[in-house]
Formats: sequence, structure tokens, C-alpha cells
Amino acid sequence: MNDKRISLVLVLILVLAAVMLRLLPHPANFAPVTAIAIFGGAVLPRKLALWVPLMAMVISDMIIGFYDIMLVVWLCYALTALAASFWLERLRVTRIAVLTLSASLFFFMVTNFAVWAAGGMYPHTLSGLAQCYTMALPFFRNTFLSDMFYAGVLFGMFALSNVAIQQLKWRHQKALLR
Repeated sequence: MNDKRISLVLVLILVLAAVMLRLLPHPANFAPVTAIAIFGGAVLPRKLALWVPLMAMVISDMIIGFYDIMLVVWLCYALTALAASFWLERLRVTRIAVLTLSASLFFFMVTNFAVWAAGGMYPHTLSGLAQCYTMALPFFRNTFLSDMFYAGVLFGMFALSNVAIQQLKWRHQKALLR
């Protein structure tokens, strides 16, 4: 199988996983989309990486339902994938962890600002903005935990698969030498 086909299969797997995990019952804000955006940005060609979280969100939001700040949410995921495509050109655990934490904070700050700016739940004052962020803190905890968990799972599986592939290559070369 060539690299393009492998990339397309990976895109389909990531999109399907994100959609299914958003649709299955889960704690509030415990979803894999940020981690999938980061992983896709790190291992896929940039153009494909941007489409992974967007396709996952469009498909799942068509089922779950659309909402006021939907475009802001989608943009956050696309920017996260784009950042990962630059920041994670060399995969390092610390870089992955820093980007995941940064993406969680970025998503929290931007989406809650959008909730405050576009909605009527909070007064359009500084204290209303502070109240919006304060009320969203329990959701941030789950967002951060899910982002770290799913990033760990995705990058961990990727590392294990690379080790397995190297083992197979080594065994194949050893068998050829016999």
C-alpha cells in the first residue's frame, strides 16, 4: 500500500473514531477531537490534517445538532491541526504534551469568549466574561484530561506500531541472511 492510501485510511479511521466517540455516551467535554487534530497534524500531510477534525465535527454535529458558536469551535480544531503540523515536525513527548496543554487552553479561552460575546447567558461586561470563564472551569478539566488521554493513546499506539514495524523489518532481514 502506498503512502497516499495509508494516509487516506488513517484519515478515515481518525474521522470515524472521533465521530463515534462524540456520539457514544461520555462525560461532558471528554472527546478525542483535539487529540485527533494534534495527531493528524503531526503524522499526516498538512492538507489532510486540516480536514480530519473538520470532517469529524461536521459529521457529528449534523447528528448531534448545530449550535451558535459552531464555526468558532471548528476553527479552533483546524488551527490546532495546523499548529501541530509545524510544531510537531519532530515528535517528542514534551512537544506533544506542551502542544496538547496549549491546545486545551486555546480552545477554552476562545470558545468561552465566543459564548460570552455571542450569547445572552452572561452580561457583556468584564465581570460577565470572568463569570463565563469561571462557570466553564469544570468543563475545562474534562477537556484537558481527555486531550491528554487521547493524545497519549494515539501517539502511544503510533510509537508501538513503529517499533513493531522495525521488529518485522529486522526479522525479515535476518531471515534473508540465513
